[in-house]
This record gives sequence, C-alpha cells and structure tokens, in this order.
Amino acid sequence: MQDSVIQLGHGGGGRLARELIRDEILPRFGNGPLSGLPDGATLPAIPAELVFTTDSFVVRPLEFPGGNIGCLSVHGTVNDLAVCGAAPRWLSLGLIIEEGLPVALLRRILDSVRAAADQCGVTVATGDTKVVGRGQADGLFINTAGIGEKLPGFDLAPERVEAGDAVLVSGPVGDHGAAVLASRETIAVAAGPSSDTAPVHRLVGAIQPVAAQVRFMRDPTRGGLAAVLNEIVEDRPVGIAVSEGAVPLSAGTGAVCELLGLDPLHLPSEGRVVLVCAATRADEILRRWRGLPEGAGARRIGTVTSAPGRVVLETVVGGTRLVDVPRGELLPRIC
Repeated sequence: MQDSVIQLGHGGGGRLARELIRDEILPRFGNGPLSGLPDGATLPAIPAELVFTTDSFVVRPLEFPGGNIGCLSVHGTVNDLAVCGAAPRWLSLGLIIEEGLPVALLRRILDSVRAAADQCGVTVATGDTKVVGRGQADGLFINTAGIGEKLPGFDLAPERVEAGDAVLVSGPVGDHGAAVLASRETIAVAAGPSSDTAPVHRLVGAIQPVAAQVRFMRDPTRGGLAAVLNEIVEDRPVGIAVSEGAVPLSAGTGAVCELLGLDPLHLPSEGRVVLVCAATRADEILRRWRGLPEGAGARRIGTVTSAPGRVVLETVVGGTRLVDVPRGELLPRIC
C-alpha cells in the first residue's frame, strides 16, 4: 500500500479498502480461517466446554514503554480466557481506524498483533475494519473477542474462597498503569516503568495439576489489585489481610507512585494473575510459577480471613489500613 496515512476511502469497500486488506491484513492473518475472506470463520469442533469473551481497547498513547495497543489487545483477551481456566484458541480482530493515522504506525501495531498471537498460540480467525473521520477515534480502537477450551479441573468462583486460603500474585503489580501514565504525561523517571503486558496462559497451564485446590483467579486490570481483592470479599463472609512488604513492586513503578502520590494497589497490570488457593498448595503453585520467566516474581501476599467484606493492608511500619476500591476512574484509557 503506497499511502502514508489512512484515508476515509480505506473503509469504503472500494479499491483503497481492498488495498488495505490485501497489503496489510492478509499478509499477517490470511492463513487458516481468514483465507478467502469469508463473512464468518469456520472453526473445528472441539469436544470440550468452551469459554467466550470480548474486550475493547482504547489505550492512549497507542505506543508506550513495553508495548502498544496491538499486543495489548491480544494479551487482554487471552488473559481473560486464561483466568477463567481456559486455553485460548481463536480471536477476532476488529479495527476502528481514524482518518490520518500513519500507515507506518498501523503496520507496527499489526505486526505486534501477529507476534502476540503467535506467542500465545492463538489464531486470528475473523475480523473487521472500519475507518472514521478525523477526531472520531483518537487514532485507533481495537476490539478482540476470544474463544478458549476449558481446562479440566478448574472450578473457579469467589464462593469457594475460605478463611485460611492463601492469596498469590504472579509478579510485580501496577507496571502497566505506571508505564502508560508516565508516557502519556511525559514524566521523566530514570529507569522508568515498562508495561507488564504479556500473556498469562502458561502460568495457568502450569498449575493445572493442582487445579482442584485453586479457588479464584483474576487478572488485575482496571482498578488494580485493590479492585480484585475487594471483588473476592464483596458480600462474602470472608476478608483478606495483605502484607505490604510482600507485595512485589518494580523500582520504576515505585518511583512514579512516590512522585505522584499514587497507591500502587490501584494501578492496573496487564500480565499478572491474582490467585486464591488452599494454603497447603501455595508453595507448590509458587514453585511452578517461578519455573517460568513470566512467573519469576511470584509472591504470596496475604491470607483470607474471617472478617466479612474487609481487605486490610498490614503496613511495613506495623499499622493497618483498609484497602478500598478506587473511586471513579483513576487513570482512564489504560487498556
């Protein structure tokens, strides 16, 4: 495609639209179900329970330290499937492109989608492209939907959480939110934060042998760790006590939080798992996670208590404070 920027005609169904699909979409995703550009993907039957999810991505800026909207859109949907106890299999890819988006930027993002899909072992099976006028989409919005195959053994629900269970995280929290914030606001921090956007399906697959003792999993995106922990105990006869010193935090994210007075528990992650399990299996799960590069920073951060509906942080100076759900939108457009 010779054009340097996206034009409205690229979404019109005519010659420019055909060039966009022929030159930019099909070379990256044209094998398999997308071959021939049918109106719907024909997928092979799987004799297993399926999990289906969808998500939309409007992150600003489109590129940030550690990633871009392309890999983020794949990771976000793959991770939603994974923490439901499913192995990701297929994705759809919907692009809403603003007139004037540089084609070079679009190519980088599509390459990132392709690389992330390959990394996750998923097939981009179907998709759609629309072009809107200037000022109507802030560059690029992406929607992805995903289908995964339910893994045997997992029975995940907040209702299964019991007092005495262990609370684990697979790595440092808040890196994605800190990286997007620092990039958006041009905050200069030496060795600043880099987004943790990454797939978590291998972390889930690694603990399948002990799936029966896993009560709950979630990826801590909007609202961060604080939102997930409060979701677990909401209207439940249990609470959670978290040790501040046990919560893993990268140096760059810690610096941004200290500079701006932010609570890292409220910042989103895009490549982490929060998990509740029987305490007797916590060490084994940590061992399995730490055997993978993406789980090297896994930690046990707390314990489920019998204090109904309360998430309490035990501070490093010996005090305690309530961990509440963030009010409003602390950091809009992070995913």
